[in-house]
Amino acid sequence: MADTIDYDRAATEYAQHRQVHPEVLRSLVVDGEVDGDSKVLEVGCGTGNYILALERQVGPVCWGVDPSEGMLAQARARSGGVRFLPGRAECLDFPPGFFDLVFSVDVIHHLEDRRAFFGEAHRVLKAGGRLCTATDSESVIRHRQPLAVYFPETVLVELERYPRIAQLRDLMEGVGFGALSEEMVEFPYGLTELQAYRDKAFSSLYLISEEAFQRGIKHLEQDLRAGSIPCVSRYTLLWGKK
Repeated sequence: MADTIDYDRAATEYAQHRQVHPEVLRSLVVDGEVDGDSKVLEVGCGTGNYILALERQVGPVCWGVDPSEGMLAQARARSGGVRFLPGRAECLDFPPGFFDLVFSVDVIHHLEDRRAFFGEAHRVLKAGGRLCTATDSESVIRHRQPLAVYFPETVLVELERYPRIAQLRDLMEGVGFGALSEEMVEFPYGLTELQAYRDKAFSSLYLISEEAFQRGIKHLEQDLRAGSIPCVSRYTLLWGKK
């Protein structure tokens, strides 16, 4: 499926509504072995949530790249010391062996050439450096709460967009990554308001019909009148080592 979403226009809503998943951040710090001497790159950094949180929490030297100037403008407005640069995952403008950690969060399904990205990530990592791809498995997509419940039309859309974990593992192994591992992280929360959904701060909402979107919003509004909606945010983290 071609991704026709205008992310420059969506940048304001992303900056306002998208937040760091605390367990993804924890894993990046702990499993990525990040400290104040590390060099870290976020690929597809968007408005900068994760790389900024990583810099503030641990203090590594950080870069973020993204093809959307709108997203980068939002990120730069929030930045302390992170270097935000235009760029594509498939062609990283950094020297070989430069980074200790390269990571992406909810980006891999947007890439035209995933193998090229993994090859570039391997190239710019130091020996022993780590790559983390945070993505959604088929199970996560089918059981998203609230997206899969209130907007069930997003499930097939997302299953078409997202690569299977086994495919990603094969690609990573093919370019030289070893010590592959995966884990699913969860963060339960209560949904108390739906402005993020009205503003389509989740890209799959752009890819369903307006009728399906409005039906889901109406259903959410009805259930929120009864109180907070229990939700769980999940990611599958796929790790590899150079």
